[in-house]
Amino acid sequence: MKLHMDLDCYFVSAERTRYPFLKNRPVVVVKSSDKRIFNNTKKSGSLLDDSGAFNGLLEFSNHYNSKNILSVWRDLFIDSKGVIHGIVIAKSYEAKKYGIKTGTPLKEALLLCPNLCIIPSDHLFYQKLSFKLKKFLQTQIPLLEQYSIDEFFGDLDGWVEPKEVFNFIKQLQQKILKQFDLPISIAASSSKWIAKLATNTIKPFGVKVVYPWQIQSFTDPIFIEDFPGIGRAITKRLKAHNVHTLKEAKSLPWLFYSYGKTGKELYKKILGQDNDPVLPSKERKGIGISRNFSPVYDRGELRRRVRILSKYLSYTIAKLNLFPTTFYMKLRYEHGQKNSRSVTSEHYCNEAFLRSIFLELFEDLDIYPRYKIHYIGLSARNFATKNNPKTFSLLTHKYDTKMHHLTKTLTKIRDKHGIDMINIGSELAAPGM
Repeated sequence: MKLHMDLDCYFVSAERTRYPFLKNRPVVVVKSSDKRIFNNTKKSGSLLDDSGAFNGLLEFSNHYNSKNILSVWRDLFIDSKGVIHGIVIAKSYEAKKYGIKTGTPLKEALLLCPNLCIIPSDHLFYQKLSFKLKKFLQTQIPLLEQYSIDEFFGDLDGWVEPKEVFNFIKQLQQKILKQFDLPISIAASSSKWIAKLATNTIKPFGVKVVYPWQIQSFTDPIFIEDFPGIGRAITKRLKAHNVHTLKEAKSLPWLFYSYGKTGKELYKKILGQDNDPVLPSKERKGIGISRNFSPVYDRGELRRRVRILSKYLSYTIAKLNLFPTTFYMKLRYEHGQKNSRSVTSEHYCNEAFLRSIFLELFEDLDIYPRYKIHYIGLSARNFATKNNPKTFSLLTHKYDTKMHHLTKTLTKIRDKHGIDMINIGSELAAPGM
């Protein structure tokens, strides 16, 4: 049997482990524009191990006054004009009852619930706590896969008899609550994706086992958009054929087969016949860094921010000893316009090259020069590995190798003294920025 473990309201639950007075109260975790990475002050950053999908590897320490944690948000999310900024990224079940959702603007959340407890996000703390839980789970389960910061898959085959699985996961749930004070929902099935689907039906703090002979009756009434892996495009196409539940979807395999291999694999997942293994480790496909910020018009300032993001991405690439060959940038403008592009290069990656290629991409992508920009995202992928060999340019190999070694040296210095110990002059902000 395979397990899916999903921490309940994880960011809120994590905050409650250090602020117990938040329990049973309406709580939201809020994030706003991250100004730290672009200012001239020295920052305390940590490069973390992989925590699965959807999470950054580089996080900054927060230095909030924990004694007044409920008032910290006023300094962070209310500007000089008294305007409230910030977006809810996690909410407690108590806050959810007021109609507060993930993505709700903080200003609106306060109107819905005036006695709301507001906590600024602390992703470094959330990831470190997640790693501690992962180490514990590795002592309880023979095969463990971290799917995201708050989700894990496990494989109990040959470890726990099927008839004992319910008792095992119930005991595991209690152990996690006792040791970490974290509520978690756990489901088991012969398919990891049926197990993941099951956790969505038992939250909060539920346990469930879906045996092979129960999969059909369990999945039949589920709405198609609730199945992991069925995105908006497939949902729209299925509904166009009057398909709304998984039972109806199972009767139309040809719709899935029209998507080729991906569609066939998705159809098997719906039937619970995918046999996808639990993977303790995966080959990295990409790495990136991005920031939202208050809209900026000054193109010189925006190029400065591209240089800074390039530096942090370069540091992470060097630390992980990666050799990317494809580079991607995305821009978002204040009125909803966006533009993105990727390029592939045969250069041996180094900090100077990375900075140069992203500045070139910025010039190509900035097709609305009269509009302000509020988001920049950079990423690198298509890594050269034993299984994916690449040929780098011989014409620039000597120079690229020299610059690569320089990047490695800079990385060692930054490890010791901080990432911002060494900057180029054009990274420094003008006074007042």
